[in-house]
Amino acid sequence: MKSKPVIRLKLLTAGIGLATLSGAAAAAPPKADAVHGQQVFARCAACHVIGSTPGTRMGPSLNGVFDRKAGTLAGYTYSAAMKKFGLKWDAPTLARFLQAPMKVVPGTKMAFPGLPNAQDQADVVAYLKQYRADGTKK
Repeated sequence: MKSKPVIRLKLLTAGIGLATLSGAAAAAPPKADAVHGQQVFARCAACHVIGSTPGTRMGPSLNGVFDRKAGTLAGYTYSAAMKKFGLKWDAPTLARFLQAPMKVVPGTKMAFPGLPNAQDQADVVAYLKQYRADGTKK
């Protein structure tokens, strides 16, 4: 017969394992939905273009934004803060920026309060990721 301390230790170990697994599941990024991202992007379309429509608006074109260094699209005048940001746009960086643009890049010209919802961020990132620099879909 096992002693009570050994049983308690096994139960405690099992509980810690389950807590760790559930914490890992909670930390997983949301599954991205590019179709919903297009709907969310409607909030961005007042200032940004994407797809076959060339040019810029109040903000730069977002065609081919992935792997592009921030503040470098030719033909758009960026803030000094965005030029100095220096990172390449990848999914985590773009999601973080979309959450709170003015906090991530203080001094940016992007006067947008951000997308606080992680699912919306992931969905917009998935939507943007579909486009090459020439505006065609991958």
